[in-house]
Amino acid sequence: MDHTQKFPVLTTGRYMLRQMEDRDSPDVFAYFSKDEVTKYYDLETFTERGQAVEIIDRWNKRFQKGEGIRWGIADKESGRIIGSCGYHCWEKEHFKAEIGFEVHPDYWRKGVMSEVLKPIIQYGFEMMSLNRIEAFYDPENTASKECLFKAGFIFEGVLRRSAFEKGVFCDAAVCSILKEEYV
Repeated sequence: MDHTQKFPVLTTGRYMLRQMEDRDSPDVFAYFSKDEVTKYYDLETFTERGQAVEIIDRWNKRFQKGEGIRWGIADKESGRIIGSCGYHCWEKEHFKAEIGFEVHPDYWRKGVMSEVLKPIIQYGFEMMSLNRIEAFYDPENTASKECLFKAGFIFEGVLRRSAFEKGVFCDAAVCSILKEEYV
């Protein structure tokens, strides 16, 4: 994946996974402005739409530089962005990357991430040549944990007080899936 490459569009039964644009900022703001979405996220809750424009721009620059990729999860019926998922902390020399995701609370517990993680994990192993995909989550975030385990990730442990977020030190649980475990 290099900066000259066209952004890959992936599809599932209900969703189109595509590059986000400025026009998607109202949808991104709609969920990042909710405390329940940012509770376990290393972001402060958004207070203005410009913050959504900034994060979309940051994700797109990361793709252009070949440092990662973040898909917007677009509902096929409405075309609206309901969340995002993708790779960051891509260490090409170690064939690994970190996966992250979030979804609007209106879509929680409706199988969104279970559906979109499949093609995104496949893309990581097949197109990015990853050998390891890892995820870090707050040990109290049982929804993310369940979602990752359902996708085949294996729990590795807890990194004690490994991050400083929103003024406090917090633990990070880590899990991963290896290419050889991917079916």
